[in-house]
Amino acid sequence: MSGIVMFAVALLMLILGFPVAFTFAGVALVFGIWAEGFELFAFMPYRIQSIMENTILMAIPLFIFMGVVLQKTKLAEQLLESMAQLFGRVNGGVAISTILVGSLLAASTGVVGASVVAMGLISLPCMLKYNYDKQLSCGTICASGTLGQIIPPSIILIILGDVLGLPVGDLFRAAVAPGILLIALYIGYILFVAARDPSKAPAMPLSDEAKSVQIRKALIAILPPLALMFVVLGSIFAGIATPTESSALGGVGAVLLAIAYGQFKPKMIWESAQETITVTAMVFAILIGATAFSMTFSYSGGDIILEEWLLQLPGEKWGFLVLTMLVILILGFFIDFVEISFIIIPVLAPIAETLGISMLWFAILIAMNLQTSFLTPPFGFSLFYLKGVSPPSIQTSDIYRGVLPFIAIQVSVLITLLLKPQWFGL
Repeated sequence: MSGIVMFAVALLMLILGFPVAFTFAGVALVFGIWAEGFELFAFMPYRIQSIMENTILMAIPLFIFMGVVLQKTKLAEQLLESMAQLFGRVNGGVAISTILVGSLLAASTGVVGASVVAMGLISLPCMLKYNYDKQLSCGTICASGTLGQIIPPSIILIILGDVLGLPVGDLFRAAVAPGILLIALYIGYILFVAARDPSKAPAMPLSDEAKSVQIRKALIAILPPLALMFVVLGSIFAGIATPTESSALGGVGAVLLAIAYGQFKPKMIWESAQETITVTAMVFAILIGATAFSMTFSYSGGDIILEEWLLQLPGEKWGFLVLTMLVILILGFFIDFVEISFIIIPVLAPIAETLGISMLWFAILIAMNLQTSFLTPPFGFSLFYLKGVSPPSIQTSDIYRGVLPFIAIQVSVLITLLLKPQWFGL
């Protein structure tokens, strides 16, 4: 029973705002010594060593570095300007460009916060300039930013691969179809709004440049990052390279793109390395704290109690899946995907396996669910990211109302994925 109490205490402290890594480690230490004594932590150094030697997790800092470098090359700004000129004559063209650029940026960074902030700084002023509806503008940016949760090389998919013992390449392949479907539905919704009320998403004024010149500029801006994504993901899908090897390739490719765009500076590389170290240190600190927590939770019998309770739910597999999705959705309001992946998922995974649930399907459901929680008011992280970089004319209510249609799209895809996994090859 002490394990369940420990779990509740940890969640309460996280909701109150205590640092994640220290919360997990501290609660584990107190309850572990109380329940089992100091001997419980005798093998903790060996567990930490195994984490540090994990080759799968090496991909995390390398993909983060790739994303940070691409951000600093002003890739998103160039892409948006080029695509906006191509789609600008269509009602909703700038919003469509935002979705497409956001998806490319998501594939580059794999981090929601980076994508939302970047698009908020670049795309939001552009849409407001051309008199776009505030709610549509905010909803589009938040939705495009959360695509980083599902579109490879998503950081969460790498973490889930490690936690669930799944090949990261298989997870990347499984995430492609839901990601493409979301992009298509987002664009479809924007076109619907623009057709119904053109004043909410007006076309851009015609440019003096010839169409051929616009196309050439767009191709110059789009093809290099697309080529990088093709090389990185293609090498994984084809089995030529492991995710760790392809992430190193992505880091080198990002530096080469920075040189090509004329943005390469030693200071830029140094700042990118510093940001990478900061994020990576946070992830691994949480992982070490989560390891201590999971060990204490297991030794105190909390996993057995939870398993017995969940196995008694009505509906067996479906009852478990529905409850799990609801719990993860709610937890995603308060704590980040890293904590959920390292604390919640290891507890739920054995139960899912006992019920005969495919781990690959389970992982994609979790990633989609967390994407939805990032977008859902009043606590969705992407909402706060956008509010932090939006001009004073944008109210919190504009952001909340703007994301609701996109949440409905995400939930519909999640339900489809839950009921018809075979449609996605799962």
